[in-house]
Amino acid sequence: MRAGTSALAAGRRHSVGCRWDGTVLATGNDAAGECRVVRWEDVVAVAAGNVHTAANTGRSHTVGLRSDGTVLATGWNGDGQCDVAPWRDVTAVAAGWRFTLGLLANGTVLAAGRTSEGQCGVRSWREMVALSCGDWHSVGVRADGSALAAGINRRGQCEVGDWRGLTAVAAGYLHTVALRGDGRVHAAGDRTTGACDVGEWEDVAALAAGSYHTVAVTASGRVFAAGDNSRGQCDVGDWRDVVAVAAGSTHTLGLRADGTVVSTGNNASCQCDVGSWSGIQVPTARDRTADGLAIPL
Repeated sequence: MRAGTSALAAGRRHSVGCRWDGTVLATGNDAAGECRVVRWEDVVAVAAGNVHTAANTGRSHTVGLRSDGTVLATGWNGDGQCDVAPWRDVTAVAAGWRFTLGLLANGTVLAAGRTSEGQCGVRSWREMVALSCGDWHSVGVRADGSALAAGINRRGQCEVGDWRGLTAVAAGYLHTVALRGDGRVHAAGDRTTGACDVGEWEDVAALAAGSYHTVAVTASGRVFAAGDNSRGQCDVGDWRDVVAVAAGSTHTLGLRADGTVVSTGNNASCQCDVGSWSGIQVPTARDRTADGLAIPL
C-alpha cells in the first residue's frame, strides 16, 4: 500500500473497501453509481465523497487509486469531480461532496470538481504529504508538519495555520482535526456538536472526521469518538483490535487487524452492511502519513 492511502472509506450513504488483491467492495446507496466498483482492479486506495445529511445531499462519488498512480472514479459527476482519468503519478486521493483531490509524488496537488467555494484552490500547495476533503473545504499536511487549508471558513474550520508537528488530517462538514506526532489531536471549527472535543485524547494513531463527529483509533487498537451520536455513529467503545477508521456523514467503519470490518450508525441505505467483508488491506509500518481517513502511524 502506498504511503498516505486509505483502504476504507465512508460517504454520505455508502461505504467502500479496498482488498489486498486490488479489488474493491462497496455497499449502500448506488443511485448515482457510486457503488459500481466491481470491475476495478489493481486498486491500492479508495475515497468516498462525503457530505452532511440533508434533504438535498444524496448523490456521491467514489475514487480509487491504482498502483501505477492512475485514478478511477464512479458516481455523481455533475461538477466534474470524476474527471480524473488523465491524472498520473498520484500517491493519495481524497474526496469531498462535489470535488476530488489527488496528491502527486512531487508534493503538489491536483483538483477536479466544483470550485465556487474555493475548496479546489490547492494548485499552489507544495511539499504536501497528506490530504483530506470536507464538504466545502480542503486541508493538507506539509512535509514539515504544518497545515494548509482552502475553502469555506465560516466556522473557523480552515484556521490551521499555527498547527505544527502533524502527521495526518481529517476534514468534516464544519470542523477539521489533525493528528500530531505525539499522539495528541488538534481541532478547529464548529464546537457546538462536540466533534472538536478531542483535547484529552492520547496515544492516537489515526483519525477520521464525519459530518458532525470525530473518530480515532489508538496504537493499542481501541477507538474513541466525539460529537453527534444521534444515529449511534459514536458507539465504538467496545471495538477492539482496530487498525484504521473511516467516518461517513452519520456512520463509522473500523478495520480490524484481520482484514474484517465493523460498523455502527445509520444503516438506512445498507451502508453498514460490511459484516461479510474480508481481506481488506491492513496498513503496514510503512504507511506513516495519511489523507486523514484511515491510515495509522
